Amino acid sequence: MTHDGIEKVVVPGTFDPVTLGHIDVISRARRIAPHVVVAVASSAKKRGVGTTFTLEERVALVRESLDGAGLRDVEVAPLEGLLVDFCHEVGAQAVVKGLREAADFEYELQQAAMNQILAGDIESVFVMSKPKYGFVSSSVIREIANLGGDVSPFVPACVLERLRSVRP
Repeated sequence: MTHDGIEKVVVPGTFDPVTLGHIDVISRARRIAPHVVVAVASSAKKRGVGTTFTLEERVALVRESLDGAGLRDVEVAPLEGLLVDFCHEVGAQAVVKGLREAADFEYELQQAAMNQILAGDIESVFVMSKPKYGFVSSSVIREIANLGGDVSPFVPACVLERLRSVRP
Protein backbone atom coordinates (compact mmCIF):
# COMPACT_ATOMS: atom_id res chain seq x y z
CA MET A 1 0.00 0.00 0.00
CA THR A 2 1.37 3.40 -0.93
CA HIS A 3 0.93 6.57 1.05
CA ASP A 4 0.12 9.75 -0.83
CA GLY A 5 1.27 12.49 1.53
CA ILE A 6 0.35 16.12 1.36
CA GLU A 7 2.98 17.89 -0.71
CA LYS A 8 1.29 21.24 -1.25
CA VAL A 9 -1.24 23.20 0.77
CA VAL A 10 -3.11 26.44 0.21
CA VAL A 11 -3.64 28.98 2.98
CA PRO A 12 -6.51 31.18 1.77
CA GLY A 13 -7.75 34.47 3.15
CA THR A 14 -8.60 38.05 2.39
CA PHE A 15 -5.62 39.33 4.41
CA ASP A 16 -7.03 42.86 4.70
CA PRO A 17 -4.53 43.38 6.24
CA VAL A 18 -2.25 40.44 6.93
CA THR A 19 -1.63 40.03 10.68
CA LEU A 20 0.98 38.25 12.76
CA GLY A 21 -1.72 35.64 13.43
CA HIS A 22 -1.89 34.97 9.67
CA ILE A 23 1.91 34.73 9.49
CA ASP A 24 1.82 32.21 12.35
CA VAL A 25 -0.74 30.02 10.52
CA ILE A 26 1.30 30.21 7.31
CA SER A 27 4.52 29.24 9.11
CA ARG A 28 2.73 26.29 10.72
CA ALA A 29 1.33 25.25 7.34
CA ARG A 30 4.94 25.22 6.12
CA ARG A 31 5.65 22.56 8.77
CA ILE A 32 2.74 20.47 7.49
CA ALA A 33 3.75 20.46 3.83
CA PRO A 34 6.91 21.31 1.92
CA HIS A 35 5.07 23.64 -0.47
CA VAL A 36 2.69 26.39 0.64
CA VAL A 37 0.70 28.77 -1.51
CA VAL A 38 -0.99 31.74 0.14
CA ALA A 39 -4.15 32.52 -1.83
CA VAL A 40 -5.18 36.16 -1.38
CA ALA A 41 -8.90 36.29 -2.12
CA SER A 42 -10.29 39.21 -4.10
CA SER A 43 -13.32 39.49 -1.75
CA ALA A 44 -14.46 42.66 -3.49
CA LYS A 45 -17.76 42.77 -1.62
CA LYS A 46 -16.75 41.24 1.72
CA ARG A 47 -19.36 42.15 4.37
CA GLY A 48 -20.89 44.58 1.87
CA VAL A 49 -18.13 47.17 2.27
CA GLY A 50 -15.25 45.87 0.20
CA THR A 51 -11.63 45.82 1.29
CA THR A 52 -9.35 48.55 2.60
CA PHE A 53 -6.49 47.49 0.34
CA THR A 54 -6.71 46.43 -3.30
CA LEU A 55 -6.01 42.83 -4.23
CA GLU A 56 -2.62 43.85 -5.64
CA GLU A 57 -1.73 45.74 -2.44
CA ARG A 58 -2.74 42.78 -0.26
CA VAL A 59 -0.68 40.35 -2.37
CA ALA A 60 2.33 42.68 -2.07
CA LEU A 61 1.87 43.12 1.70
CA VAL A 62 1.60 39.36 2.26
CA ARG A 63 4.71 38.78 0.14
CA GLU A 64 6.69 41.47 2.00
CA SER A 65 5.46 40.18 5.38
CA LEU A 66 6.50 36.62 4.56
CA ASP A 67 9.91 37.79 3.35
CA GLY A 68 10.36 39.65 6.64
CA ALA A 69 9.41 36.50 8.56
CA GLY A 70 11.99 34.40 6.70
CA LEU A 71 9.33 32.54 4.71
CA ARG A 72 10.67 33.42 1.28
CA ASP A 73 9.88 29.95 -0.10
CA VAL A 74 6.13 30.46 0.34
CA GLU A 75 4.30 31.35 -2.85
CA VAL A 76 1.70 34.14 -2.84
CA ALA A 77 -0.98 34.41 -5.52
CA PRO A 78 -4.27 36.23 -6.05
CA LEU A 79 -7.43 34.14 -5.80
CA GLU A 80 -10.51 34.95 -7.83
CA GLY A 81 -13.13 32.25 -8.12
CA LEU A 82 -13.61 29.01 -6.22
CA LEU A 83 -10.95 27.94 -3.74
CA VAL A 84 -11.16 24.30 -4.84
CA ASP A 85 -10.53 25.31 -8.47
CA PHE A 86 -7.49 27.29 -7.32
CA CYS A 87 -6.24 24.25 -5.37
CA HIS A 88 -6.52 22.10 -8.48
CA GLU A 89 -4.77 24.75 -10.60
CA VAL A 90 -1.75 24.91 -8.25
CA GLY A 91 -1.72 21.17 -7.50
CA ALA A 92 -2.55 21.45 -3.80
CA GLN A 93 -3.98 18.51 -1.87
CA ALA A 94 -5.20 20.47 1.17
CA VAL A 95 -6.39 23.79 2.53
CA VAL A 96 -4.99 25.01 5.87
CA LYS A 97 -7.07 27.39 7.97
CA GLY A 98 -6.42 28.93 11.36
CA LEU A 99 -9.11 28.80 14.03
CA ARG A 100 -9.30 31.41 16.77
CA GLU A 101 -12.58 30.65 18.51
CA ALA A 102 -15.81 28.66 18.32
CA ALA A 103 -17.39 31.02 15.77
CA ASP A 104 -14.43 30.44 13.42
CA PHE A 105 -14.93 26.68 13.78
CA GLU A 106 -18.60 26.82 12.82
CA TYR A 107 -17.93 28.98 9.76
CA GLU A 108 -14.90 26.96 8.64
CA LEU A 109 -16.73 23.67 9.15
CA GLN A 110 -19.43 24.87 6.74
CA GLN A 111 -16.78 25.91 4.21
CA ALA A 112 -14.90 22.61 4.57
CA ALA A 113 -18.11 20.63 4.06
CA MET A 114 -18.93 22.58 0.91
CA ASN A 115 -15.37 22.20 -0.40
CA GLN A 116 -15.58 18.44 0.26
CA ILE A 117 -18.75 18.21 -1.82
CA LEU A 118 -17.24 20.32 -4.63
CA ALA A 119 -13.85 18.57 -4.60
CA GLY A 120 -13.54 15.43 -2.50
CA ASP A 121 -9.82 15.20 -3.23
CA ILE A 122 -9.03 18.41 -1.32
CA GLU A 123 -8.51 17.94 2.43
CA SER A 124 -9.19 20.60 5.07
CA VAL A 125 -6.63 21.02 7.84
CA PHE A 126 -7.27 23.29 10.83
CA VAL A 127 -4.66 24.70 13.19
CA MET A 128 -5.57 26.40 16.43
CA SER A 129 -4.45 29.97 16.88
CA LYS A 130 -1.75 30.65 19.42
CA PRO A 131 -3.43 32.26 22.46
CA LYS A 132 -1.68 35.59 21.86
CA TYR A 133 -3.37 35.81 18.43
CA GLY A 134 -6.74 34.35 19.47
CA PHE A 135 -8.49 37.73 19.43
CA VAL A 136 -6.62 39.31 16.49
CA SER A 137 -8.63 39.77 13.31
CA SER A 138 -8.08 42.00 10.31
CA SER A 139 -11.34 43.85 10.97
CA VAL A 140 -10.35 44.61 14.59
CA ILE A 141 -6.91 45.75 13.41
CA ARG A 142 -8.48 48.08 10.82
CA GLU A 143 -10.85 49.56 13.39
CA ILE A 144 -8.12 50.18 15.98
CA ALA A 145 -5.83 51.69 13.33
CA ASN A 146 -8.61 53.93 11.98
CA LEU A 147 -9.17 55.27 15.50
CA GLY A 148 -5.46 56.02 15.90
CA GLY A 149 -4.65 53.10 18.19
CA ASP A 150 -1.35 51.21 18.22
CA VAL A 151 -1.57 47.95 16.26
CA SER A 152 2.20 47.37 16.14
CA PRO A 153 2.04 44.25 18.37
CA PHE A 154 -0.31 42.56 15.89
CA VAL A 155 0.94 43.31 12.37
CA PRO A 156 4.21 43.19 10.42
CA ALA A 157 6.07 46.50 10.09
CA CYS A 158 5.17 46.93 6.40
CA VAL A 159 1.47 46.63 7.27
CA LEU A 160 1.80 49.12 10.11
CA GLU A 161 3.33 51.63 7.70
CA ARG A 162 0.54 51.12 5.11
CA LEU A 163 -2.20 51.39 7.72
CA ARG A 164 -0.78 54.70 8.90
CA SER A 165 -0.77 55.99 5.33
CA VAL A 166 -4.47 55.18 4.71
CA ARG A 167 -5.81 56.37 8.04
CA PRO A 168 -8.70 58.81 7.55
